[in-house]
Amino acid sequence: MSNKIKIGISIGDVNGIGLEVILKTLSETKIFDYCTPIVYGHTKVASYHRKALGISDFAFNVISSPDAANPKKANLINCWEEDVKVELGVSNEIGGKYALLSLEKATEDLVNGHIDALVTAPINKHNIQSDTFKFPGHTEYLQEKSKSNDVLMFLLSDDIRVGVVTGHIPVGDVPKSITKEKIVKKLQLMNESLKKDFWIEKPKIAVLGLNPHAGDNGLLGKEEENIISPAIQEAFDKGIICFGPFPADGFFGKGSYKQFDAVLAMYHDQGLVPFKTIAFGSGVNYSAGLSFVRTSPDHGTGYDIAGKNIADPSSFIEAIFTAIHIVKNRREQEDLLRNQLRSGGKLVETAFDLKDDAN
Repeated sequence: MSNKIKIGISIGDVNGIGLEVILKTLSETKIFDYCTPIVYGHTKVASYHRKALGISDFAFNVISSPDAANPKKANLINCWEEDVKVELGVSNEIGGKYALLSLEKATEDLVNGHIDALVTAPINKHNIQSDTFKFPGHTEYLQEKSKSNDVLMFLLSDDIRVGVVTGHIPVGDVPKSITKEKIVKKLQLMNESLKKDFWIEKPKIAVLGLNPHAGDNGLLGKEEENIISPAIQEAFDKGIICFGPFPADGFFGKGSYKQFDAVLAMYHDQGLVPFKTIAFGSGVNYSAGLSFVRTSPDHGTGYDIAGKNIADPSSFIEAIFTAIHIVKNRREQEDLLRNQLRSGGKLVETAFDLKDDAN
């Protein structure tokens, strides 16, 4: 039996570009050297997209469970039986219904340990809403399934890592949603993830202010003085190497983010706008703080280009390799801890000494 990492893939909205980037990614056979991909969808929907894209030399290996996956092929589990009417570029109930069926089955296998990580193709946060999905997005849904107390939306690339204190909420609700306790918790999640998932021994984290010019000494807002600075001090006292609050515009404009291992922004667009400006097309969304590993590309459903064979799979490919990297890092750390417990003594080599071998 192969011990390669099994990566589950949910297909997202069937009318968007999710299956296009999945097919393009899995058409590169070198990916099978690193993982066993398992797509959760349906053969007929996949065939529709394959024909629309003019891909002729590709076929899924259809299986009934992850245990039957072929480590040298692109595997697919059928998640429904009925025929589905695909309307490329259209947001409708069908797109949301089957995106959810794919996500539910993939998450079930993830929670039960049948797959090692989940990579999610983009959903439409409006049409997926139903009696069983009442969440702002993937992150909140998976937090509930993981039974995690908190989760950090963590955007990753080779050049920059950005997390956010508040996620998918209206901008008007941001100030009242920011508390000292929440900032400290997000800093703890970020710090733990940088150590455990990326093997950075002493992460250095920058924290942004909420207001223009980080409040300008209280002239433009009091959140920096009353909430953010005390949170940074409390986190620092707990051993987290963090600094700020920094004015967001100058911080990114001057390239100050390059001096830190990660940046904690106060709200969604404050972090994601500069991140996507710097890393769009190669960035990955990672849900830190979950009991399992989940990543996704940094783009949406792409209705405007669906079926036109112009969607770039680069971010989806990065999402798969990021998931593989994190699973490997976690496994090696678990092995080191087990060996330490067996020996009853101190390890000569630490996880951080072995970091280069894991990359």
